[in-house]
Amino acid sequence: MEHPHRSCTGERRRLAHLAMAIAASLALGTALAQVPPTADELKRQGGLHLAAHRGDVKKILALTAAGAALNATDPHGRTPLHVATFARRRDSIQALAQAGADLGRLENDRYDAVTIAAVANDEETLALLLSLGASARQVTSRYDGTALIAAAHLGNAGVVRQLIRAGAPLDHVNNLHWTAVIEAIVLGDGSPRYQATLQALIDAGANLQFADREGRTPLQLARSRGYTAMAAMLEQAGAR
Repeated sequence: MEHPHRSCTGERRRLAHLAMAIAASLALGTALAQVPPTADELKRQGGLHLAAHRGDVKKILALTAAGAALNATDPHGRTPLHVATFARRRDSIQALAQAGADLGRLENDRYDAVTIAAVANDEETLALLLSLGASARQVTSRYDGTALIAAAHLGNAGVVRQLIRAGAPLDHVNNLHWTAVIEAIVLGDGSPRYQATLQALIDAGANLQFADREGRTPLQLARSRGYTAMAAMLEQAGAR
């Protein structure tokens, strides 16, 4: 007969591995949901989209002066601003913003330029967008998340700090019932970049007691994954 303790332990391990596989799948799905335009798509679209991708400010100015639609979308819902953000063309972003482009427009997968830059770990482009008036507070993505949650689950600590300074909602809960703190743990690997992300959230005063859908707190989640450094950080901050 199988020892009952061993059976229970084996089941816990199986569930832990399943949870980690689900988390990895979600992380990959979120990253891949942001789709930059291909060269063929840009060629077919032409106009402001192509000029934005190339960083052709003179062309952007000429087209906007001639009445080109600043917020025109391609079949994926991407505006010239989205295209410029994917391409890290900060000169294009500046020109489009000055011409009156909508900085908060969502494309078909519900990403705005701020979240695109956050996921790409593109701190310079993010800083520019925020300086131009783009919001860090929007609800984005199929998970009803925020740019802060997206950055936290990727361990983009510098981006997380920028978004916090810009007023991103610290304790927003997405439709997976996860906050930025929880995503930094369940979708991370406990490495220094995720530790730095968690520390930024702790320093900003994020809620460390909010539990996931199964009632597990961030501290419990960190301990269950063997992330001793993150667990220590949470304990020091008073988490239970």
